[in-house]
Amino acid sequence: MFIEPSRHREPPHLRTGWIEVIAGSMFSGKTEELIRRLNRARIAKLNVGIFKPSLDTRYDVNDIVSHNASAIASTPVPQAADILPLATECDVVGIDEAQFFDPNVVHVCHQLADQGKRVIVAGLDMDFSGKPFGCIPQLMAIAEFVTKVHAICVVCGDVAHYSYRLVPSQERVLLGETDSYEARCRRCFNLGTEAVHREWVYE
Repeated sequence: MFIEPSRHREPPHLRTGWIEVIAGSMFSGKTEELIRRLNRARIAKLNVGIFKPSLDTRYDVNDIVSHNASAIASTPVPQAADILPLATECDVVGIDEAQFFDPNVVHVCHQLADQGKRVIVAGLDMDFSGKPFGCIPQLMAIAEFVTKVHAICVVCGDVAHYSYRLVPSQERVLLGETDSYEARCRRCFNLGTEAVHREWVYE
């Protein structure tokens, strides 16, 4: 269970900043958890800045939206460096789908934390082939707090941490939802097209 650290009210130059990473597969609740933490920061009357890569327009051009339809307003930016001038007055900075940003996002998160800000980053830790994805492994290494969330395997119902691609494209970045991906456990991910989906019966 993640226990949120307190955010002090000292002047920015006296604060200790830090980085939190929420990582996992698709449909694991990463964005849901990010939104929850950001909303709690707002309840605490902190100045919150929220950002996402401008290429992610799956649910909304501007808002961050989870698979469960929870939403929070955000600012889409094309490059990670664009976050810095927009976050100068923020106590807390949220970044969603960080794996889609350029590698400079690691330096940006470092810089924001060094300025005394709480930086909360959510993203996929592995791509569709099960390989580490983008900047997320580096961010997990330098973060003070790391939360790995899991989905449910749609094949067998076990704990899932892989994003299995259902379409034949080999592009590493392919935006999609349940029509293109499904969450799978290690065994069902390795079985690929040979995995047999269980028919669930609810009584």
